[in-house]
Amino acid sequence: MECFSSGRAGRAGLAPWLATPASGVISARIPRLSWAVPPSQHELLSVLSLAVVIAAAPVVTALYAYLIYPAILWAVTRRHSTGKPRVRADDWPSVTITVPVYNAVASIRSTLQCLLELDYPKERLQLLVLSDASTDGTDDVVRELADKGVELLRAPSRRGKTAAENSAVAVAKGEIIVNVDATIAVPPGSLKHLIRVFDDQTVGVASGRDVSVGATDLHATRGESGYTSYEMWVRDLETRAGSIVGASGCFYGIRRRIRVSPLPPGLSWDFASTLVAREQGYRSVSVADAVCIVPRTAEIKFEFRRKGRTMARGLSTLFHFGRLMNPVRYGSFAVMLISHKLLRWTPYLVVPPALLALGLLASQSTFAALLLGTVVAGLLTGAAVIRYGKGIQFKPLALAGFVVAALGAGFLAWCHALRGVPMVTWEPTRRPTVSTG
Repeated sequence: MECFSSGRAGRAGLAPWLATPASGVISARIPRLSWAVPPSQHELLSVLSLAVVIAAAPVVTALYAYLIYPAILWAVTRRHSTGKPRVRADDWPSVTITVPVYNAVASIRSTLQCLLELDYPKERLQLLVLSDASTDGTDDVVRELADKGVELLRAPSRRGKTAAENSAVAVAKGEIIVNVDATIAVPPGSLKHLIRVFDDQTVGVASGRDVSVGATDLHATRGESGYTSYEMWVRDLETRAGSIVGASGCFYGIRRRIRVSPLPPGLSWDFASTLVAREQGYRSVSVADAVCIVPRTAEIKFEFRRKGRTMARGLSTLFHFGRLMNPVRYGSFAVMLISHKLLRWTPYLVVPPALLALGLLASQSTFAALLLGTVVAGLLTGAAVIRYGKGIQFKPLALAGFVVAALGAGFLAWCHALRGVPMVTWEPTRRPTVSTG
């Protein structure tokens, strides 16, 4: 029993080195860790590391979607060429041109006049205006052109653009349905260029080439033209890679047999057309020679509304067809869909938390504080341009306004899409009248 009650002296007698933890064998085996970080410092480092990841997320994602993804496409397709199928003059398929419209009395006459001058066999062309219960005299203008072959399909009440496009299938006579925006101009030769590609039986959707034009002194909306040119370039690359993942809502064609089922009214047919075509085994292409003239909006605030509406409906469409983002089943098309759409839209969602993360980093880093100050100054400048900068001349200010408008519209679009709020009806984008000349 004495060996169990010997206490400290007994432990020292049995193993003297246990009584001297700061020296002897223990001190030789485990040196003092003077550099060790206290637990609270470890937690701070973890938080700051997470903040760096969040703050960098929109930049990294945007770099991939806007730069790396197109670079990959270019590298993969630079040796590819897209042959142009030949179609005999007497073999042109029947075409129905649909023009969805709501309260566009200021532009509908000039748009229809351009369409009436298209170089295409008149006996194989149907021109159908889809009025979403317009109230400003748009329908009266359309009726005035009835003797020239323009047909009017008027909805009894406002149901939205997609519902109007759904209703057109029942009365469309053409093998190909071509959708045209009510505020753009189509040059006479563009329709044949668009329809020609359907001679390739693997093509289900053909998208025109938007050319954004406007007054040379409207630098405030010049960013819209630059972005449009960039988007057309990416679609050209995707066409060479096999298929585009979204068509131009201003001017695109689709085989009528693909439009077998109506689309929910909160979705967009221009985006969904390529997805429906892919599900049915078709590919979609961009046609560089099928030009349509798209006048730039006169003010950034109009572009803000258009982008917000377009992106919200695009996100809803992407979620609806989310199964197409499965690379195992849909291969490269799924990768392109994720890269071009999902990852391009993701930065708009993560910008607010990225700013909060940058604010946290600014409390610990002078560089982060300077970066945060620069970003905040840019956002405030852009917001001021949107509010007060009509007809602004200075390009850097115009660019700031365009970026802030895009960021704001994109974030609101995500809010609408995540809440499941469908954007069914629409207000026409105010654009100046333009001619094909």
